[in-house]
Amino acid sequence: MTAHDWYTENRAGFVARSLEPDEERTFRDHLARCEECRREVEALERELGWLPMAVRPAAPAPGFARRTAAEVLDRRSRWRRRFPLAAAAVLALAAGTAAFGARREGRELRVQLVRNEVRLAALQDTLSVLRRANNVLQTRISMGGHQGGMLIFQDAASHRWCVIVHGLPPAPVGSKYQFWFITESGMVRSVEVNADPSRPAIMTLPMPGVRAPVMGAALTMEPMRNRSDEPEGVTLAHLVF
Repeated sequence: MTAHDWYTENRAGFVARSLEPDEERTFRDHLARCEECRREVEALERELGWLPMAVRPAAPAPGFARRTAAEVLDRRSRWRRRFPLAAAAVLALAAGTAAFGARREGRELRVQLVRNEVRLAALQDTLSVLRRANNVLQTRISMGGHQGGMLIFQDAASHRWCVIVHGLPPAPVGSKYQFWFITESGMVRSVEVNADPSRPAIMTLPMPGVRAPVMGAALTMEPMRNRSDEPEGVTLAHLVF
């Protein structure tokens, strides 16, 4: 095992924020020097980006929650079917590697298997929030002839939200959709939302790491350059509990 193999094996752990603080600092320092790891971490983050409001709580549109849950379950079942095949492929390649010295191919398949494991864990996490949700909020969004909306499934036990944005067109060039938490002390930036009118964007989010209580959420369209702690663009959805 080379010194670099540790970074290869822990790329998914870095993206999933499961490394110890010292390990995460070591990995982050390594990214500044290693183009290969930087490229692989960026690819993992893109793939997991699928892994954002003054109205009263309302039930989702008829059948929407069922269809969404069915889509999540279907994705989960597909990964369950493929997971044993991926594991078998890794084992088979490991034997071939010993015979022919194809270490590079073996590492690539191991990385792919780790990616699959991270995706499966993300799907299981999303499904658990959908099943345990004790509060469901929704609001409609009209934009450029498209009729979409945003739903929030709130799980009070785990303090996690499953946020679903559906029906919106891709953000215009130079802009992005941004999800925010609304707290008593102000807005807290969360994740960027990749909209696709053909399928919902599904995100499972922890509460922001601030002391102020969370009061709601908002979805805005921001200039791509905006990295500040306050929205600068147009508010598309605003929900307050």
